Amino acid sequence: MITPKAVLFDLDGTLADTAPDLAAAVNLMRTKRGLEPAPYLSLRPFASAGARGLIGAAFQINPDHAEYEAMRVEFLANYESAIAAQSKLFSGVKELISGLENLDVTWGIITNKAARFTTPLIPLIGLEKAACVISGDTTAHAKPHPEPLLEAARQINIAPSECWYVGDDLRDIQAAQAAGMTSIAAAWGYCGATEPTHWKADAILDSPLELLELVRGKVQQTQIA
Repeated sequence: MITPKAVLFDLDGTLADTAPDLAAAVNLMRTKRGLEPAPYLSLRPFASAGARGLIGAAFQINPDHAEYEAMRVEFLANYESAIAAQSKLFSGVKELISGLENLDVTWGIITNKAARFTTPLIPLIGLEKAACVISGDTTAHAKPHPEPLLEAARQINIAPSECWYVGDDLRDIQAAQAAGMTSIAAAWGYCGATEPTHWKADAILDSPLELLELVRGKVQQTQIA
């Protein structure tokens, strides 16, 4: 595993715990339809999958359903109206970011969340110092396509091979592999329907501080060499 010049992150479920606000948005849809709110723990694993995952979990429908598109628009409007009511950084993320900056390691964000949401959310949760923010509509393709990761590397002027990409979804690992980046599975995140042990990531880490220690160790090895 190479020493990183940059560590790039997924947003939802990796840097920020946004599931409470996403779950609230879809549960508002349920209550408007006279249904009981879905249990939060049944929705949380699907938070990284956005509207598709949460609507699927709450209503058991997929994007092929006749009502899906209208429900997607409703869900996104609900979410946009209360985008940071409960969202916050995961424990250890502030220390991780500070540590990376002290090590002169660049950090940035690559998310499938549209810029309509990332632009207001990022400063509200304290991530405005990111060297780059690549949203789901920044490039023509979203993860697991490698293009968002490659665009981030271009923006920060660091070769993909010298970047680590950290995410809590299989799509993140697939995108990192396709882009030629070191892939790190954030097991502290939502992780979806499959276990990170099946993703073939270069590393699986249980906390942001564990990631910081891994980066620090690699940097120190390089300095000694």
